[in-house]
This record gives sequence, structure tokens and C-alpha cells, in this order.
Amino acid sequence: MNDFKKRSEHVEQREFVSWVRKNHPKIKIFAIPNGGLRGIASAAKLKAEGVSAGVPDLFIPRLKMFIEMKSTGGKVSDLQAGWLDYLCSEGYVCCVCYSKEEAEAVFTNILLYGPERSRN
Repeated sequence: MNDFKKRSEHVEQREFVSWVRKNHPKIKIFAIPNGGLRGIASAAKLKAEGVSAGVPDLFIPRLKMFIEMKSTGGKVSDLQAGWLDYLCSEGYVCCVCYSKEEAEAVFTNILLYGPERSRN
């Protein structure tokens, strides 16, 4: 019997943010709340304030790193791919991670070796 149970993107992201905050308390991480269900008025207000569809889920300023979290089998939308390409072209580290463990590995690699070595 397979004990593997697919965890949601929310759970993977929540667990990764918790791991960063616990293990690297001096490194700030924050979510960019572009997703979720909203009423029409709330969505219009947020759009007017600058919320943009497709912006990655997480930002880590010290590492100049954006992370788009996906659950296993999740797909990057065209809007998300466009934002990731743009942000990379502006010099940010951008990645798509499909689990907490993958995000931890990428984070640790960037922290230890910097963005240049992590791309090899």
C-alpha cells in the first residue's frame, strides 16, 4: 500500500516558511498574496493597489529570491512563467518548487553558494 499522500501547495508553502523562520530567523521571508478567492470589490481594490496575477508566491530579500510553490504535478501558468522570466532578467533568483524539501534545498544552495553557483 502506498502511504504517500499529496500535500497541498498551501501546506508545502506554510511548512517551508515555518522552516525558514525557525532555522534562519535573521532571514526575512514573506508571501505575496496574489491567489485566493475574493469578492469582486476586494479583487478590484487589490488590483488598483498593484496586485498582479502571476507574481511568485514568496520573496526572500536577503537572497534576492522569488519562489513559486506548486504541489506535486502543479503547473506554472503563462502569467507565472512571464513573471519568472522577467524577474530573472532583472537579476533575481527565481525558482519553482514542488515541495517543502525542494524549497529547502534550493534555499540552502543559494545561501551557501550564491546565485551564480546555484545555476550550474
